Amino acid sequence: MQITTENSKNQTIIITVEVTESDYVDNVNKVLEDYRKKAQIPGFRKGKTPMGIIKKQYKKPVLIDEINKLIQEELYKYISTQKIETLGSPLPIENNIDWDNSQDFIFKYEVGIAPKMEINITQKDKLDYYKIKVENKIVDDYCNDIAKRYGKMSSVNKSIEGDLIFCIIEQLDSSGNILKNGISNEATVSMDYIKDDKMKKMFLGLNVSDEISLNIKTAFSNISDLSAMLAVDQNTVENLDSDEFKFTVKNINRLQPADLNVELFDKVYGKGEVKTKKEFQQKVKDEAQLQFDSESNRMLKNDVVNFLMKKFDFKLPNDYLKNWLTKTSDKKITMEQIEKEYEMYSKSLKWQLIENNILKKYEIKVVEDEVIDYAKKMIKLQMKQYGQPEGDDKQLLEIANNVLKNEKEKKKIYDHLYDEKTLSVYKEQFKLKEKSITYDDFVKLAKEKNKNI
Repeated sequence: MQITTENSKNQTIIITVEVTESDYVDNVNKVLEDYRKKAQIPGFRKGKTPMGIIKKQYKKPVLIDEINKLIQEELYKYISTQKIETLGSPLPIENNIDWDNSQDFIFKYEVGIAPKMEINITQKDKLDYYKIKVENKIVDDYCNDIAKRYGKMSSVNKSIEGDLIFCIIEQLDSSGNILKNGISNEATVSMDYIKDDKMKKMFLGLNVSDEISLNIKTAFSNISDLSAMLAVDQNTVENLDSDEFKFTVKNINRLQPADLNVELFDKVYGKGEVKTKKEFQQKVKDEAQLQFDSESNRMLKNDVVNFLMKKFDFKLPNDYLKNWLTKTSDKKITMEQIEKEYEMYSKSLKWQLIENNILKKYEIKVVEDEVIDYAKKMIKLQMKQYGQPEGDDKQLLEIANNVLKNEKEKKKIYDHLYDEKTLSVYKEQFKLKEKSITYDDFVKLAKEKNKNI
C-alpha cells in the first residue's frame, strides 16, 4: 500500500491511497474460508461447498468490506505519523471503481487542514477586570433572605403586604352572583404575584371571612399562575366565560423571619462556626464576594475570547467544512441549513483551535487525581450543607469514584478544572486593569457587551 499527499486549494490536501492485491488478498481469502466453513448451500454438506460458489456469492462484498477496513486503519495511522493536523475527517472523492475486474485500486480523500498559529499573550495585551463591590445593602438583603428561609409561618388576623392569603375563589356572573357551573377552587394567594397595584391594595387589611371581588386577569397577568390558582388548564383560563371572581378569606399566613442569633448561625454554618452578628455578616459578605468574583471571571473569560478572536483572526477551509458537515451529520441536513448556522459553528471552531493552542503552549493539563480531589471537596461541602457527617477519606473516595462513573459529571468536573487553570493563565499573561463596580452597573455592562457580540 502506498499513501501520498498533495496540496490542494483552500487549506485542504488530497490524500491518495493505492491498494494492491497483496495488501488485502490474505484477509479476503481468510474471510471467504470462514464463510465456506459455515455456509449451508443446498446440494452441499456444511463446510464442503466449492470455493468457486462461495466466491461467486460473497467475494465482492467481502472485498469491499476488507479494503474499506484496511484503508481506514492505514489512513488514520498515516495522518497520525505524519502529524497532519486535520479538521473534520477525510472525505472520499468519488471515482468509478471496477470491483468486479480490478485487482489494484486507487482511492482519494480530501482532508481539511488546521491553520498553523502560535498564540502569544503579552503584557501589551490589555483588558479591564471588573471587580464587583459587595455593598452593605446586598449583605443586608442576603441576611434577610437567610432569616426568611429559616423563619416560621404563623396565622394572623389582618393582612399586610407579603402575607399569604388562603381563599375560596369563585367565578361570578355579570350580576355579581356565583356563576352556575363556574370555576371554584381553594388556593393561596401571594400578593407578590399581583401585578395591578390597585388590586394589590384590595388584599391589604383583610380579616378572615372578608370577601372581595375583582377581575382576575387584570390582577394576575401570568396565565400559568392563574391556571395553577384556579386548577384548570391554560386554554380554559384564556377563554373564561367571566373574568370576575370572588375571593373569600379563610386564613392569613405570615412569615416571621428568624432572629439573627447564635441559633440561626449554628443552623446555617454549623455549631460554633459563627458566634456574632458581625461575624455572620462578614461570612455572608465573603460568600457574596465569591459569587460576584465568579461573575467577574465569567465576563473576563468572554472578553478574552473576543480579544483573542480578533487578534488571531485566520481563515478556515470553509467549503470543505460545509461539505463535511452535510455528509457526516447524524440527521439529514441541507446545505441551506448549514449556511444559516455556519457562522456560529466557524466561530466556535476558531475559538476551539485557539484554546487548544493555549493549552499546549502553557502546558495546561488536568490529571485524574485532581478530578478525584475536586469531587471529594464537592461531596464534603454537600454533606456539610445538609448537616451530615463528612466521613473519612476512604468513604469520600468511594463516593467520589461512584460519582465519576457518570461520564457527564466527570466531564463537567474536567471542564471546570480546565476553565480554572486557563483563567489563571489569562490573569497572569494579560495586563489587567482592575475596576471596581456595583452589581447593578455590572449587570448593565454585561447586557451592553452581549448586544455588541
